[in-house]
Amino acid sequence: MSHDKSTSLYPLKFTPIYKEKVWGGRRLEMMGRNLPGTDETKIGESWEIADLGATSVSGSEAERSVIANGPLESMMLYEAIQRFGPRLMGDLEPTMAGDFPLLVKYLDAAENLSLQVHPSQSFAWQHPEAHFKSEAWYVIAADPGAAIYKGVREAVDARQLTEAIATNQVQQIEPLLVKVPVKAGDCHYLPSGTCHALGAGVLVAEVQTPSDTTFRVFDWGRTGRQLHIDEAMQCIDFGPVEVDRYERRTHIAGMFTAVSCLVSCEYFRIEKVRMSQEYEQEIPYDQPTIWMVLEGSGQISMGSSIEPVVFSAGETMLMPASIGEEAKVVLEEDTVWLEVTFPQAQRTQIA
Repeated sequence: MSHDKSTSLYPLKFTPIYKEKVWGGRRLEMMGRNLPGTDETKIGESWEIADLGATSVSGSEAERSVIANGPLESMMLYEAIQRFGPRLMGDLEPTMAGDFPLLVKYLDAAENLSLQVHPSQSFAWQHPEAHFKSEAWYVIAADPGAAIYKGVREAVDARQLTEAIATNQVQQIEPLLVKVPVKAGDCHYLPSGTCHALGAGVLVAEVQTPSDTTFRVFDWGRTGRQLHIDEAMQCIDFGPVEVDRYERRTHIAGMFTAVSCLVSCEYFRIEKVRMSQEYEQEIPYDQPTIWMVLEGSGQISMGSSIEPVVFSAGETMLMPASIGEEAKVVLEEDTVWLEVTFPQAQRTQIA
């Protein structure tokens, strides 16, 4: 396949894909979002970068992000991958379906999300209708006393959890779970097989492998949504969630910048970057890189051939692997973003 080698590439923004959820709220408005609906419309998710075709998603309809800025406006991310190939993707492989290999979201939990689990790679290989999913949550805001659920307690087995679920009583199920208090700035890795739930009052940025396969095991007394207890019990890893090697924080600080590694797994790496007002920095990427801007504002210039891309808090951008040697970021104020990259060892296809 021949690829476009003439069109100038630049940081890509996308039109958010909002998802109404029974547990959602309106907290994304604090990030400058003009949410759909009325004040009563519960928006639980904003899909920032999504490239899920019919063969890469189970549990909902396919969704593909549409570019919202610059000369490529209105083009789908999927089409851009086909058109630009390694100029956009570097040596990173799309999924086996040809899609971008991450799904990036914001989640606003006004109520508890369902207790759920996502398939392992081995389960997905044995069940073509299911798709592997591991994820991480960065906590942007959390009410006092807010928590997440991250695994089942030691010595709890499938029989005990199944019997508790059959009672449909929170007081029977919650004691079997590992409940973790959270605050802004926390980051948690949730490998596939982890029985988990985002608790009420928590707003997070989510980075995950590209799947929407979710097996619900308990919905906190809500009715009308399907549970998937048999499938879940085949996927849940009983015992402690071993994430220490993924959540080892490192911190590098200079006079104008600070970079903290939050999560590093075989599918993605999340770093928190802080840069000072008026600081200029070249952008040296050779792979696609995602920025989720949490605070501040600035612009990215790429020389005289293309207009600078202006950005501010609440926006998400995809940096192509090739945006030119002249590309640099200039900060108008102190700025913080999550920077999502792909480990060098993980340049293989995800099923």
